[in-house]
Amino acid sequence: MIQSNAVRSYRLPIRIYYEDTDAGGVVYYANYLKFLERARTEWLRSFGFEQDQLKQQEGIIFAVRSVNINYRKAARFNQQVISCVDDFSLKRASIAIQQSILMQAGEAAVVTAEVNIVCLDHEKFTPKPIPEKIYRELLACK
Repeated sequence: MIQSNAVRSYRLPIRIYYEDTDAGGVVYYANYLKFLERARTEWLRSFGFEQDQLKQQEGIIFAVRSVNINYRKAARFNQQVISCVDDFSLKRASIAIQQSILMQAGEAAVVTAEVNIVCLDHEKFTPKPIPEKIYRELLACK
C-alpha cells in the first residue's frame, strides 16, 4: 500500500488478475468500480475508520449514491494499476470523491471518476449526518 504525503489522497496498487478480465484479456468495465471501492475503503482505514466498526458503533454505513466514470485506456491481464483517491469535497451527510486508476508506468489515467457517497442510518437506510469525529478528521486534511 502506498500512501501519499497529503492525507486527502490515497494510492493503492492493484494487480490485474485473469478473473478481472473479459475474453480478450482486458479488464471488464464493471471491475473498475471494485478497484475504486477498494481505494475508498483503504483511504477511510488510513484515518482509522473501519466500516464494520462504523456500522456497529456509530450506526452508519457509507453507500454510493452516484458515479460519473470515464474510461480512458484499457488495463490488461497481469498489469499493475494504482487505484487512487485524488481529492474530495465534504458535506454534512455526503462526500464527493474524485478518483482515478493509473497505469503503474507513466501514470497514464486508465479511469477517472467522481463517486458520491452518502452516510446512511444502517437500519433505516435514510441519510444521516456524518459522525462528528469523522467529519472533523476529514475536514482537517482539506
